[in-house]
Amino acid sequence: MRTKLFVPGSRPELFAKAMAGEADALSIDLEDAVDEKRKDEARLAVRDFLRSLPANKDKTIIVRVNGIDTPHFEADIEAIRGSGLDIVNLPMIESAGDVQRAVEVTKDLALMANIETAKGFRNAAEIAAADPCVKGLQLGFGDLLEPLGIERYNLAVILHFQLGVRLAAGEAGVFAYDSALANVKDMDLLKREAEQARRLGFLGKSAIHPSQVPVINQVFRPTEEEIAHSLKVVESAKDNVAKGVGAWMVDGRMIDAPFVVRAENILTTARRLKLL
Repeated sequence: MRTKLFVPGSRPELFAKAMAGEADALSIDLEDAVDEKRKDEARLAVRDFLRSLPANKDKTIIVRVNGIDTPHFEADIEAIRGSGLDIVNLPMIESAGDVQRAVEVTKDLALMANIETAKGFRNAAEIAAADPCVKGLQLGFGDLLEPLGIERYNLAVILHFQLGVRLAAGEAGVFAYDSALANVKDMDLLKREAEQARRLGFLGKSAIHPSQVPVINQVFRPTEEEIAHSLKVVESAKDNVAKGVGAWMVDGRMIDAPFVVRAENILTTARRLKLL
């Protein structure tokens, strides 16, 4: 799931077009992108779209629902539950208690919790570990930084929040997903921000416009050198583990169990992208 393309829930005419695009996942938004007066209309449109999807669809389908404290939350979940849905994106989650309240409604649905407030960032590790249904954390820089007057386009600032959320997700054994970049014209910053996220082990990055998708896809695509090295690491692990060797060398680098896990993850991505 290198790239997740944001699609407004109020624009059902865009759903099919987005399915034909290059993003690995679609994030259909029933929250901020839908006017209060059109919530019911958008919810039904998303429900019908989900039901229309084939079982063998090749994209991950995520729906960002309205917040747990809104009158729309339970209706959103009731409408989208079932075939076609892969992950529910929960906005403005600030505590483990928020997750537990959500799970009372979502039950066994897979969840991705948005970290987009100062309190949510402080409690990110607890949020990630609050329930097995939480599969990942997602940064939301607009809501997190803009109200506080924190510079959104400073990579040093962004690094602090990316690293904090990545470590919180890592502690719980779930994925971390990077925020979208609102400035759709600045492809250089998009690339640098995505590269920083990838170096930190993020699963991917959100896009709010189709023009951003190729840049993000390329950044999160394993390189030929990474694939070749990972193949050597995994192959060498078979013999060395069988011999009881705990650490060994590949291409001048020390290898032990954590490096093997990373190599296996790179190869999994490469196979999914048909690079192997």
